[in-house]
Amino acid sequence: MHRVRGPRGLHPGPWWGHAVAAWGLLFAAPSFVWATGGTFGARSTVAPSLVELARDRVPWFLAVLWVTGLLKVFGALIGVGLTRWRSLRISRFLVFCGGGATVLLVWHGGLFVLHGLLVEAGAIAVEPDLAGLTRWYLYLWGPWFIVGGLLFAAATTRYARRHDDRRGLRLLGGIGALGALLLSLASTVAGIG
Repeated sequence: MHRVRGPRGLHPGPWWGHAVAAWGLLFAAPSFVWATGGTFGARSTVAPSLVELARDRVPWFLAVLWVTGLLKVFGALIGVGLTRWRSLRISRFLVFCGGGATVLLVWHGGLFVLHGLLVEAGAIAVEPDLAGLTRWYLYLWGPWFIVGGLLFAAATTRYARRHDDRRGLRLLGGIGALGALLLSLASTVAGIG
């Protein structure tokens, strides 16, 4: 199949990267709303201790909200980057980040879903006032993270397949994914994630 390059070597990409970008921007919005003092949607869908930190305008927590919001926007930019052919250096960066984002998001969402399923099955108990919140993590936040991870996987895989250095990009995507997995495992064992 012959690829037609546009000016500066750019190719229109598949819609997967645009879906990643839309997902990232939608996901960033609550972080920015909560960082600016709003609690819309937080009271019923997020742990009460976190809502209290946002409502009380605790500086370190506001910084965390701003940073996470910016990271989500960065993820959206990675998605846009995955819609175009770029130089090999940029392609390597995009695929490394895409592989890492895939694992981080699917892992994190999977933990939410697994915890929620265990609570629903009665295998583990939570305080009664947190039972409803557990359902939000099971049915909203967990799947939302997993969908984002799968979108990153599709966009990154599609991008790497259309690139001339497929083998090298697959290796970098795998390294990014492995690094994210090790980071996720370490944070889970440490009780952070």
